[in-house]
Amino acid sequence: VVFCVQPSVRAAYQAQQDDVATSLVSVYNKLNNLETYTAAELVRYSAREFMPLIKHMDGERAPWLEGYRIKIVDGNCLEASEHRIEELREAKGRALPGKSLVVYEPAQGLVTDVFPCENGHAQERLLFGPLLNTVEAGDLWIEDRNFCTRDFLCDIDNRGAFFVTREHLGLKFEILEALRECGRTETGRVAQQRVKVVDQQGDEHVFRRVRIKLKQATRDGDTIVHMLTNLPRRVAGKRVADLYRKRWTLETAFQHLEAYFHSEINTLGYPKAALFGFCLALVAYNLLAVVLAALRGVHGEETVDEEVSLYYIANEISTTYHGMMIAIPAPEWDVFYSMSLSDLAVILLDLAQGVRLQAIRKSPRRSKTPRPQGKKPARK
Repeated sequence: VVFCVQPSVRAAYQAQQDDVATSLVSVYNKLNNLETYTAAELVRYSAREFMPLIKHMDGERAPWLEGYRIKIVDGNCLEASEHRIEELREAKGRALPGKSLVVYEPAQGLVTDVFPCENGHAQERLLFGPLLNTVEAGDLWIEDRNFCTRDFLCDIDNRGAFFVTREHLGLKFEILEALRECGRTETGRVAQQRVKVVDQQGDEHVFRRVRIKLKQATRDGDTIVHMLTNLPRRVAGKRVADLYRKRWTLETAFQHLEAYFHSEINTLGYPKAALFGFCLALVAYNLLAVVLAALRGVHGEETVDEEVSLYYIANEISTTYHGMMIAIPAPEWDVFYSMSLSDLAVILLDLAQGVRLQAIRKSPRRSKTPRPQGKKPARK
């Protein structure tokens, strides 16, 4: 259902009823009671399995910042929908189907972690504790202003990790020096200064505050953006600004999940079932990350990232799956379970070599011709 091979859980059940060997009600009851930990662990398991395979295929992207393991984190909320059954639609005081914090690692293109919450109305900050337990020395976390809290930033700093985050007006800090200009980026002029944050225990943390005067206002109308980071001074302010600008890659992943997959299955209105469906969509996204990594290993990073469309790959899967499984029955796939990592990498690269890129290229955007200024022609 997530891969759009079947339009609904009911349709998938009817197609495989003999193999499932239980009632549709039992299937839904199982989905409605799956623990969120199980759903999240599926995502983590897929990332652990795929990461060494991607590395073996030489399918990793060039690092954004040498020597750091970059992780982008953002929240995703499963919205209520009018297509859900009436009892599960959003009403006053009733929770949405759920929300999650999602961790994305751009080097491999994988979603490596997810922290689901059954209450869609809950604050994202309630999930900061489990997230912080995964922070390791050498990590570089990139996040939006919702993560800009004193405890979150200071905890990352205490763990020997690093962050680049947009400043939140609620964060209290002391300015230690005046702003100093440090160059320009594609988006505007950059300046920086040192600031001091005192944590709950009274310990002082000295961070950098990077300001960008934007050439064009953001969609919220902001012309000046401030960011905070604890990266060492050898990482220039312009580089910090560029790193934050790249966090849109996770937002793009969310857009892909919504556009190309069934990441929000409307009939799964119960929180545990809805979050399980969303986590399966993240696993599907990771599967396609392996496909893209194999293509990068053969055709190069720039060609694949700039030209290959995830939409056409997902569409290829949904349209050819039934015929493929008839031509190659399920037992024929068992050989891959016992295959070594190196052998599987060789096969995937060989398959990638035979892919006709023209069939999965992005459609180029046509430049819009500006309308001529002047009076509109009178209607007859």
